[in-house]
Amino acid sequence: MFLLENIIRENISLMKAYSSARDEYKGEARIFLDANESAFGSLTIENYNRYPDPYQLKVKQKLSDIKQVSIENIFLGNGSDEAIDLIFRAFCEPAKDNVILLPPTYGMYQVAAQLNNIETIEIELSTEFDIDVEKILSAVNEHTKLIFVCSPNNPSGNQIADNKIVNLLNNFSGIVVLDEAYIDFASSPSFLDRLLEFENLIVLQTFSKAWGMAALRVGMAFSSKAIIQIFNKIKPPYNINELSQQKVLQALEFFPKLRNIIEDIKQQRVFLNSELKKFDFVLKIYPSDANFLLLNVENAVEIYNFLSKNGIIVRNRSNMPNCKSCLRITVGTKAENLELISVLANYSILKKNKNLTFN
Repeated sequence: MFLLENIIRENISLMKAYSSARDEYKGEARIFLDANESAFGSLTIENYNRYPDPYQLKVKQKLSDIKQVSIENIFLGNGSDEAIDLIFRAFCEPAKDNVILLPPTYGMYQVAAQLNNIETIEIELSTEFDIDVEKILSAVNEHTKLIFVCSPNNPSGNQIADNKIVNLLNNFSGIVVLDEAYIDFASSPSFLDRLLEFENLIVLQTFSKAWGMAALRVGMAFSSKAIIQIFNKIKPPYNINELSQQKVLQALEFFPKLRNIIEDIKQQRVFLNSELKKFDFVLKIYPSDANFLLLNVENAVEIYNFLSKNGIIVRNRSNMPNCKSCLRITVGTKAENLELISVLANYSILKKNKNLTFN
């Protein structure tokens, strides 16, 4: 049975949050003389001399309308990486607790665990990158606080079946962190529709992928009111800068256009898949619900180097479990994808003629 008081670190439960000037006064005023900001404006045309809203309420209100999730269930972080780090810091005692990771998966879970001195238990995905619920639950012990599930998974691109995630949520007394960074490209809906069913669920999403705003570093976490309150207590006071808040708010106004962009990416994903299949050095293309494809190829290092030499950078994932000689290729624009295919066609010709002179 999940009880939040059994999961949260005692010192986090007892700590008093830092109270910023904008915590103590949240209304509108003509003159602000409370936060030791400069009253003389900025050196740029736009004024950035005032601290931003520490809770990003305007952004959250618009996001609440779009996601159909209450503001009290939304946290915004400096990228999803901040939310991941806060999850470790809130719920895992260093050098005592552990978390379960499901490699191959997003590398920042492991980095955040090491940074916070938290043991990781790794349960590898199957050769088709699916999870084994029984195996995961059998690895849980009294010090297991978190299970990270990436769906659609990075680097494989596949979405994990809802019933398997529900099984974990119902049978684990800790927190299941469901990373949905690529959910906008998937065929099945987000778990946000079921957020309030599970007190031990945290859903991560991002503005870096479908929204095309990776440079702004804004990530989203959705969970129970109690867990969001914990995040707000331990986060830095002004974790999302004013410029990022303004640009995200502006993007949210154009939400209807996002569907068209996502559809274009999906169409290019189909095109890229069909074209890559034509090369004999491509042994397998894994099904993808994301904005990338994972390819098993004859010689990943050689192909990676050839593409790099021709100004095209992909990701060599060969060092990850069940990813031997695999490349991860992001779905680009139509022009980018055509150029990729053209360069690979040249590689194929040179390879057949044995004119490839580098590795």
